[in-house]
Amino acid sequence: MPSLLTDWHHRLTHRKVWALAAPMILSNISVPLVALVDSTVIGHLPHAHQLGAVAVGATLFTFMVGLMGFLRMGSTGFAAQAAGRADGAALRQVLVQGLLLALSFAVLIGLLALPFSQFALHMIQPGEALHSATEDFFHTRLLGLPAALASYALVGWFLGTQNARAPLAILLTTNLLNIVLNLWFVLGLDWGVLGSARASVIAEWSGALLGLALTRPALRAYPGRIAWAALKRWQAWRPLLAVNRDIFLRSLALQLVFLLITVQGARLGEATVSANALLLNGLLLTAYALDGLAHAVEALCGHAIGVGDRERLRKALVVAGGWSLLVSLGFAALFLTGGHLFIDLQTDIVSVREAAYPYLPYLALLPLVAVWSYLLDGLFIGATRAREMRNAMLLSVLIALPFALFLTTFGNHGLWLAFLGFMALRAATLACLGWRLHKRNLWI
Repeated sequence: MPSLLTDWHHRLTHRKVWALAAPMILSNISVPLVALVDSTVIGHLPHAHQLGAVAVGATLFTFMVGLMGFLRMGSTGFAAQAAGRADGAALRQVLVQGLLLALSFAVLIGLLALPFSQFALHMIQPGEALHSATEDFFHTRLLGLPAALASYALVGWFLGTQNARAPLAILLTTNLLNIVLNLWFVLGLDWGVLGSARASVIAEWSGALLGLALTRPALRAYPGRIAWAALKRWQAWRPLLAVNRDIFLRSLALQLVFLLITVQGARLGEATVSANALLLNGLLLTAYALDGLAHAVEALCGHAIGVGDRERLRKALVVAGGWSLLVSLGFAALFLTGGHLFIDLQTDIVSVREAAYPYLPYLALLPLVAVWSYLLDGLFIGATRAREMRNAMLLSVLIALPFALFLTTFGNHGLWLAFLGFMALRAATLACLGWRLHKRNLWI
């Protein structure tokens, strides 16, 4: 305990954490704000199926893009360790590999997206109006897929170099432009659901192009040249692909959980699926804010591992962990006291509001349960310990699934209880695996 207090009072670590976390929290919060604005703008249109279409269509798109989260997480860990070694050539290699992978997976996902969306809509069994509007939204959003994946790789690479300003510029440009265009296209031009999708596509391409432009000045701090010949050899790709494979499997399991929540909610009715989407916007708001601190953990822990400094690694975890707990308490209090206002701001559809109000206590509890998995994810990503992350996620899903099946008999309350249990299991399994690595002295 005394050593933890000493670490907590280390001012330099606080400054380092917030130098990275503050810009990322600011930019990350803009991501769920886009979903919030989408829901609010569409939620004030006359029909519930329009809000449901954006909720379901965005979930399908987020599911497919979320599977590619390894493009960011894999780049961060390798870039952080290369920056710790001051290896400019390795940094350039990580950047080029990330962008090439983003382009390749954009083509692959684009080919699979249409049959996937048809299968998912068949499983949901929506009404005719909801089905048609969801298809229109999802098909349009696919035009922004290459840019969205390229931004993943760029943001991860910048974070690994402990450059939080570039991700801030990318994400703020993307998300603020998305908000402005949403208001213009949906309310000004009366393009409805299609207007929301078009706004996202234009914003995603704008952010990706800005990120590419920012790589050149960022590389000046790390002299070196990329070995293009090495990229033709399998050995140059093997470490990154191995980490990305494990993060992909971990992300697949996580996105399936969110997809199942949407599917089960849709089966409970249009009002319920719309209400759950509004509530999950609160979780997104919390998650992206806490991810700002987790991103600081990724960069600082990866850098500490790169230089072999155990003390720096421990201090980064203690300081970021303390602040994560404080932020999660703030969000819990916010949703507990202002949850009704949070829902009312997003929609004036009475049936959707009434469907959401009973589940606000679950939303207030979520930050306190989920915060630990976000923090530990940051540690494992910075250490490029993707296999352990994968195992923890798969174990959590396997344990949670039987309980979730049992709780479906309790309707939407059962769905939210199952989700809370799953988030708690994520933290517990990561903590157990992390402690085992610590006991074996394997972090560095």
